[in-house]
Amino acid sequence: MITRPKLSDWRIIGLYTGKIIVGLGLMMLIPLLVGVVFGEWTAVIDFMIGISIALTVGNGLQLICRTNREMTWMHGLVTVAFSWIIAVIVGAVPHYLSGHYSTYLDAVFDLMSGITTTGLYLIQDLDHISYSLNMWRHLLTYIGGQGIVVVALTFLIRGTSGAFMMYVGEGKDEKLLPNVIQTARAIWIISLTYMVLGTVALTAANLFEGMAFVRAFLHGWWIFMASWSTGGFAPQSYNILYYHSLLVEILTMVLFINGSFNFALHWAVWNGNRREIYRNIEIVSFLSTLFIAVTLGTYALMQIDAFQGTMALFRTSFYQIVSAHTGTGLTNMYPGQFTAQWGSAAMLAVIIAMALGGSAASTAGGFKAMRVGIIFKSFVAEIRRLMSPESAVLINRIHHIKDRLIGDNQIRAAMTIMLSYILIYLAGGVLGTFYGFTFTEALFESVSAGATVGLSAGVTSPSMPEVLKLYYIFVMWIGRLEFIAVFALIGFAARVVRGR
Repeated sequence: MITRPKLSDWRIIGLYTGKIIVGLGLMMLIPLLVGVVFGEWTAVIDFMIGISIALTVGNGLQLICRTNREMTWMHGLVTVAFSWIIAVIVGAVPHYLSGHYSTYLDAVFDLMSGITTTGLYLIQDLDHISYSLNMWRHLLTYIGGQGIVVVALTFLIRGTSGAFMMYVGEGKDEKLLPNVIQTARAIWIISLTYMVLGTVALTAANLFEGMAFVRAFLHGWWIFMASWSTGGFAPQSYNILYYHSLLVEILTMVLFINGSFNFALHWAVWNGNRREIYRNIEIVSFLSTLFIAVTLGTYALMQIDAFQGTMALFRTSFYQIVSAHTGTGLTNMYPGQFTAQWGSAAMLAVIIAMALGGSAASTAGGFKAMRVGIIFKSFVAEIRRLMSPESAVLINRIHHIKDRLIGDNQIRAAMTIMLSYILIYLAGGVLGTFYGFTFTEALFESVSAGATVGLSAGVTSPSMPEVLKLYYIFVMWIGRLEFIAVFALIGFAARVVRGR
């Protein structure tokens, strides 16, 4: 018998959703302060309204849903999926009030894109938006990269036995330290350290290219957040091409490659375990698939003479494919160049790279290198088993921080998530063809949204059908949370409707 959720279940979910929304509201103080510094008073009012709504909703939920009952796995997963929806709706208020969006749905689209670190956008006249709105766009990718639940666990949620359920529900399943609250803080230590180093380096690069100091600093900070969080947003519509700087391209690649690696790997290396860099299954898997994708993409571009000169070819091909594989979405090409110049074969290489994604428990999306490594190792192990005597005892293991045995449960879980990604990729490809796009363009955009990458083949625009906007919002959400939390929310809703 399916049991209907009780009032106490709703209170637990509402209580912790409220805490997360309060955290989101407090984060709006940063762009508000930027607006005050630069005298952008209209934007200041927009963010004051956004903060007021966020704090009212968040504190209201906590007041109404007060409870001492402990969280279960179901509560943790449902809270994560539900709180992301509420956060996107509330967080879109300053976006919409800015006047750079035709509809509230477009603002919600950009919020979901930012907080899932995707990078697709519908904002209009990007080159002339306020400093404060640009700060909010990039701050969203930075928050989303670490996870809004990680923010709440770090600053607002203390001592709950359900904290780990929420942490896992946001697509992370590894504890850097024995306590999940300490793990959340360790993630922020890593991210803030990189923020200081990355912002300084990018600011210096912008100064070298001739920017004034304030603009160089802000652009350096924003580009860092987009790179490290594999977010893909940029302050200008020409993205990284705006800077026409090889130095900026190299620095951003270093940052988004590092950002796509597992936080557990960063923590291990920070604590002296440098052998992990070349032993870890995720690093081996990532480098192997990256080499294949870059080789395929570069060869396909050479066949059609898409670029003049070896340096231009390699610089463009390598940057786009690394950006795709890490789930970043930054680009050093003109808008529309994929469809106009790359051709189907080279675009397929980018699609494969986007679908594969970065590492587990990182800011990247996609299949994840861990799952690719598990499936490949299991495939090899099965061939070895078929070729070995019946009496042979074969052990299938991988190395990730420590040696781990691969069991049927891990293989099944990896296959389930990978098949789920493939389904949403193909469904988006088919849906896009109904609206007149070629299957290559539609599949490219669907994979980019579902793997939270942000590269575009020209499908995403304010004029695209609302059905496609809603579908991309859905797949960005479900892809970033890696399905399980969303499945739990759907199951919870089913219990509400059908339960007894």
